[in-house]
Amino acid sequence: MQLRRSDILDAATAILDEFGLADLTMRRLATALGVQPGALYWHFPNKQTLLGAIADRILEDVDSPATGGAESDWTAQRWDEQTLTLARRMRAALLAHRDGAELVSATYASRLTNSRARESFSVALRGGGLSREHAELASYALLHFVLGQTLDEQSRLQLEQAGALTRSGISPDAPVTDPARDEDLGDGDPDTRFEFGLETFVDGIRHRLASTSHR
Repeated sequence: MQLRRSDILDAATAILDEFGLADLTMRRLATALGVQPGALYWHFPNKQTLLGAIADRILEDVDSPATGGAESDWTAQRWDEQTLTLARRMRAALLAHRDGAELVSATYASRLTNSRARESFSVALRGGGLSREHAELASYALLHFVLGQTLDEQSRLQLEQAGALTRSGISPDAPVTDPARDEDLGDGDPDTRFEFGLETFVDGIRHRLASTSHR
C-alpha cells in the first residue's frame, strides 16, 4: 500500500500522544508504519518539517467558524469575545496532545508552522479598532502568553505524574500561614491562572482603545 502523508501524520501524532515529543523519532515512526526511514523523506525532507505539519494539524480548528456549541461562529462575536474564544480554543488544542505546547512553540520559533492562529488573533483585534501594526504586536503577545502558560501547565502535569511534585497547587487566596503553602508549587488552578491572564490582556486592549478614542 502506498504511504500517504496523512498516514505519517496520524502515526506521528499517535506516538506524540503516547510517548511524548522526545521519543518522536523518524526511526520509531518508520517502525510504527512498517517502512524504512527513507520512505518518510519522500513526504517530509526532515524531522523539523514533520513537526511543523503536526503543529498545523493540532491548530487547524482554532480559527474554524463552525465547531459546534455556543461558540460555533466566533466571527459573529464582538472583537473581545472573539479574542477570548480563539485563545481558549488554542489552549484546548494544545492540551489535547501530550507536549502540544512544546511542539507548537518550537515550530513557531523555527517558522515551520503556518501562522493562521496568530493571524486570527490579529484580525479579531483589528476588529476592535487597533491599527494593523498594534494588532500584529498584540497578536504575538497573546500567542506567547497562550503558549507559555500551556507549556508550564503541561510541564507541571508531567512532573506531577512522575512524582516529582510532592504537592499540587493550592488556591490563589490561600492564607500565607497555610502550612501546605509552597511558593514554587502553590500557584493556583491552571484554568484560573489562564483566565485571569487572558482577561487582563483583553482589559488592557480595551483600555488602549478607550485612550486612543479620546485623543
